[in-house]
Amino acid sequence: MEARRAHFSAPDFYNVETERMTLPTIARRLLAAQQHDAEREEVLSGMGEEYVMRRRRDGSLKARLWLWRQVLGSLPATVGRVWFRGTTGFESEANRMNGKGLGLESWIQDMRFALRSLRSRPLYVVLSVMTLALGIGGATAVFGIARAVLLEPLPYRTSDELVLFWNMFDWSEAEVNFLRPEWTGFAGVAAYRPEGVYLQQDGRPARQVPGIASSAELFDVLGVRPMLGSGFSPADDAPGAEPVAVLGYGLWQELGADRSIVGKSIDLDGGTRRVVGVMPEGFWFPDPSVRVWLSTPMRPNNRSGNYALVGRMEAGRTVESMRDPLQRITTRMGEQFTYPPQWDKTKNAQLTPVKEFLHGPVRPALLATLGAMGVILLMACANVATLMLGQLRGRSSELAVRIALGAGSGRLTRQLLVESIVLGLIAGAVGAFAAAMGFRLLLAALPLGELASTVTFNWTLFLVAMLIAFVAALLIALVPVLSLLHGDLRDALSRARTSGIGAKGRMEEALVIGEVALAVLLAAGAGVLIRSVANLQAFDSGIQANGVAVLDISTSGGTPEQRAQQLTQLVESLTTLPEVDAAAAIQLLPLRASGWNFGLAIEGRPELEQTTTRFRLVTHDYFRAMGIPVLRGRVFDARDAANSEQVIVIDQSLAEKYFPNEDPIDRRIATQTGWARIIGVVGAVAYGGLNPEERVPGRYMLFEQEPIVPDDNSIVVLVKDGRSPAQLLPLLARRIQQTAPTVALREMTTMQHEVATAMGPTLRIMQLMTLLGGLALLLGAIGVYGVVSHFVNRRRRDYVIRLALGMKPIAAIRQVLGRGTALVGIGCLIGILAALLLTRTLASLLYEIDATDPLALGLAIVTLIAAGCVAALIPGIRASRANPAQVLRENA
Repeated sequence: MEARRAHFSAPDFYNVETERMTLPTIARRLLAAQQHDAEREEVLSGMGEEYVMRRRRDGSLKARLWLWRQVLGSLPATVGRVWFRGTTGFESEANRMNGKGLGLESWIQDMRFALRSLRSRPLYVVLSVMTLALGIGGATAVFGIARAVLLEPLPYRTSDELVLFWNMFDWSEAEVNFLRPEWTGFAGVAAYRPEGVYLQQDGRPARQVPGIASSAELFDVLGVRPMLGSGFSPADDAPGAEPVAVLGYGLWQELGADRSIVGKSIDLDGGTRRVVGVMPEGFWFPDPSVRVWLSTPMRPNNRSGNYALVGRMEAGRTVESMRDPLQRITTRMGEQFTYPPQWDKTKNAQLTPVKEFLHGPVRPALLATLGAMGVILLMACANVATLMLGQLRGRSSELAVRIALGAGSGRLTRQLLVESIVLGLIAGAVGAFAAAMGFRLLLAALPLGELASTVTFNWTLFLVAMLIAFVAALLIALVPVLSLLHGDLRDALSRARTSGIGAKGRMEEALVIGEVALAVLLAAGAGVLIRSVANLQAFDSGIQANGVAVLDISTSGGTPEQRAQQLTQLVESLTTLPEVDAAAAIQLLPLRASGWNFGLAIEGRPELEQTTTRFRLVTHDYFRAMGIPVLRGRVFDARDAANSEQVIVIDQSLAEKYFPNEDPIDRRIATQTGWARIIGVVGAVAYGGLNPEERVPGRYMLFEQEPIVPDDNSIVVLVKDGRSPAQLLPLLARRIQQTAPTVALREMTTMQHEVATAMGPTLRIMQLMTLLGGLALLLGAIGVYGVVSHFVNRRRRDYVIRLALGMKPIAAIRQVLGRGTALVGIGCLIGILAALLLTRTLASLLYEIDATDPLALGLAIVTLIAAGCVAALIPGIRASRANPAQVLRENA
């Protein structure tokens, strides 16, 4: 060092000493934090001189690199010293670390103390960790699902500009072609409809691939370009154009992931289509089940309404600003087309944002579940905080002595904080594991429909779980810390000496009151959902769901007559099975959708206004298979065939509306090919789901007698008594594949499952909320038990003195029970107010019941009070049976 200094004159040396302070701030502080008090100035001086010399000789960059190598290279030794001092607590005064350094030694010591303390209380640790992990795991899993469904952007460009038109799947090709030249207020509009395609690969059973038939503008409107190819061109939807297809990423993978597939033809629906594009991974429209998009001719004269319209508003426009453009569109439509009153699209025109349309049905269920799991997490935190307070009360003697010996409140506070953080981190790890294990179960329990396929488990949820655990730990630590900081040394010593006489535990009571209020909120929500589901189950759908299996099939190619004949063969083949009582086919199952609507014309009734009714195509045994009662006349039998007189069966709603004072039997209704004679009246069924509205009139005709037989149909099978339709599904599927190998099975289910599906999200959310409500009830009862038990423990000496002086044991039980009931009662009052305000978020899930139903609230309160009384009774009995001699000896 002396030789090095000789190269500088006195002024140079002075500049070196001055420039020592120009060390980079972060590096200087790290160096200072690493050094002992006795060595810090010497080390900083020497490093500063060396840094200045190197900066002058080698430049600033090289000097900084050298400096950081020295700083980082010394870190392992420093960390080792810190760890040694923190784990042993030993270091000589001469080697004392910088008091203004990182302070890691104290934190390590507190961590060791917390681990020793927790190891000595295993039951407390297990209860705290499992309680917290339950809330953390559930909240993490629900957050992961809600984030993927509600917060992740849709796979379209500027999705806020996308809207869906009113009257979904009721727009015709003629209307689209008429409006196409000028979509006022829109940058583009596309028409689409569901179109499943039949796919049979070599060596594999035939299957249907969900698809969409659309106009050429679809991908331009969505603002998404294919990964391969160019998508539809404007001429692809012209009548007579070559059929083309755009493949989804998943279907492209199944077909071999051949990047040269664009321009090639593939077999779909018994014909060929040229592939013009492959969409990128993650794209879907209108739901994730769709795997192929097909061009379809937009014929100017086709008035069949089966399309939906999706449009992109002009930049800067909002749904609210589209009133005038919609008015111009409906005015033009009214000038060109004539509509029946019930299907008049020129009235009530409105647009629905795509995001609202996709997420609207699931948003209330997700938010309700997320809120419920948040409530469970808060209750878990309150329970653990109550446990910590109880532990703090139990350690009052220890803390009083430590305070008396000079322990500062800051150090005691930090130890409690470290203990809480340790518990929280352990619970976070367990909760993250629980979230990973229960993620799929929760995903299946939520009514997400096809959106569930867009949700995948992300390992970032572990980080979310740990973050939630850390925040929860801080909230938990806040309670005992406040209790400690607001405590008094004299009071602590007094409690230690008298075993808690006079301790009130108001903070614990406040926590339990909050728990009970939250439990009432969840129980009330579960109650209204249970009553709503009971109302739905009481609704008469008009069919017999028990013992009925459902098989959805797809046929391809052939004439309508050939498809009708194939359906008849399948039904006859299934009927021969010994386990089957009856089988039939229908083109659209009840409860799933409203179905086809045809114009109604009754012979001899020219005054009847233009209207439409529901329409179903069935085979002969349909009414017996579905348990639909015959009210008048007869239903289809062997006399009715393709070459016989056309016959029709109407339902009760149609008979009451259009034949109110006469017998409809033998009256005739117009069909597409002539007049059909009414031969019977059957019970009305629910078409588009379970709802309290008036049953829509409907009619039934035979497949053989209609010129239109769709590719997609359903077969319903009534199994014999004692048989399970779910267990017979594989047998029925094998028989169908043996009878018609080219028929694709789309889905197999039961009619009971269809009824549950028709209930919408209410049933699943009811089941989930009932589980969470029961969990909240359990946590609330545990909280009441814990607080009352702590109260009894603190006043045990007081109770035994009173019992020794003649107080009856029943009086002690009554006092303890009264304290617990008071806590529950106050919590119930607060919970009622919260329920009146917050259960309204469930309104969209309820059926014929108000969100603030008094019966549901009353049942929730009665249940909570009963649970609270039982929880308080246990420590009350324990207090009444205390042994005075033993207690007095313990506190002598």
